[in-house]
Amino acid sequence: MSASVAEDVTPPPGEGDEPAQNLVGKVTILFERTNPSKCPVTFKVHGSFEGLPDGAQVVQYRLVGTDGWKTVNVPADHGAVFSTVLETLYWEWDWERPGKYSVQIEIRQPDGLRSNSLYYFKCGMPGEEETFGETAETIPLTASGGPLAELVADAYLDAVKDMSGAEVALVTKYGIHADLNAGPVTYEEVCATQSSGLAVDVNAMTGAQLKQLLAYQNPSGWVLTPSSSLRYTVEGGVVTEITLNGAPVTDIQVIKIAATYILMGGWQGFPRWQGSTTVYLGGQDDQGALASYLVKNSPVHAPSGDRVTIR
Repeated sequence: MSASVAEDVTPPPGEGDEPAQNLVGKVTILFERTNPSKCPVTFKVHGSFEGLPDGAQVVQYRLVGTDGWKTVNVPADHGAVFSTVLETLYWEWDWERPGKYSVQIEIRQPDGLRSNSLYYFKCGMPGEEETFGETAETIPLTASGGPLAELVADAYLDAVKDMSGAEVALVTKYGIHADLNAGPVTYEEVCATQSSGLAVDVNAMTGAQLKQLLAYQNPSGWVLTPSSSLRYTVEGGVVTEITLNGAPVTDIQVIKIAATYILMGGWQGFPRWQGSTTVYLGGQDDQGALASYLVKNSPVHAPSGDRVTIR
């Protein structure tokens, strides 16, 4: 469901600084880029509200760091999760104040509820002292990608799945350059892990096409690393086992897959995604997706690195 366009509001007289009750149990925001350039960029901030009482509601919110409250009118039949576009933002690089790189929403209620944070680094850089969540242990990059590549794939999928319906993300070791050390994650480490700053897109292909793609091993012996939703086995140059969310993948099944356009285009040592179709082009850049995921899930543990079996 969606609401009417949000409006700037002033709290009614006599209500004090905060409303009397907590209306929202949880608020999650999502990023949707609406122009092709990295910067300047226009993007929508989608909000999903959970735990609302029955009946029509009025929810007030604001972007963290701003003063003006806005309102969302929630209809009586809102269901368990109510979603709408909260903001449409335009960012360009300001050489004097390069500070636009994150978005978070605050709800006007007694508990001061805040959403997750979204990061986009192409139009602004954080200060050297800022960190982006923390890792509970070192997350290593192995010869074929390993735990760090799995973490990056999970971040890609998390960034676009709710907007696009993506079911899996694929990455390659190409472009991932350094382990994430245990402890707070700096901007320098985020950039070292994902140095290219490429947008995360979504294409669709059949199960048969996916099996053919995953069977490929490049000359260095690398294979494609999936998000946690996918597991596969390659034996003798053929995918012999493959499951999506625990269920076997059929040849005619259509699967929506997140990745960067250079992987899809065949420029990372793997074949071009021939026959796939474009589903979604609105994702964050890969650095922002990773930072958003780290902060959202902190402290982050290393994935096990066992999603792909080579025999």
